[in-house]
Amino acid sequence: MHSGPGRALTAVYGVFALAASARAGYQIIREFDDAPLAYTLSAVAAGVYIIATICLVIGNRTTHRIAVVSCLIELVGVLVVGILSLTHPEVFGAPSVWSGFGIGYGFIPLVLPVVGLWWLRRVGRAVRPSAGASPHG
Repeated sequence: MHSGPGRALTAVYGVFALAASARAGYQIIREFDDAPLAYTLSAVAAGVYIIATICLVIGNRTTHRIAVVSCLIELVGVLVVGILSLTHPEVFGAPSVWSGFGIGYGFIPLVLPVVGLWWLRRVGRAVRPSAGASPHG
């Protein structure tokens, strides 16, 4: 997982983990009462990016599986929040990281989980076993 494309993917996830965490932290501390749902969703997105980043860095069989689940949660989140933010904007009160399918971040939140899942599928067979696991299982 640590070849050129894997490193680039991990770096992008790391940047998004930092950006979403900073945004969510600021919004929750300073403006939470204005749009609690949107700011909570931004914090959830940040958490997903953090988990995915850590799992991509570690890169063993267990973290590979967790990264796949993280990317799936991210994809479902950006699709559901994207649709709802367009059809029911009054519910959100303000944009979240995933609002409008990630329009505030150049749609990278929409593309990133698709690329992540593609990469994780591509490298899935080469993932090293988790610590303490047998090499065959």
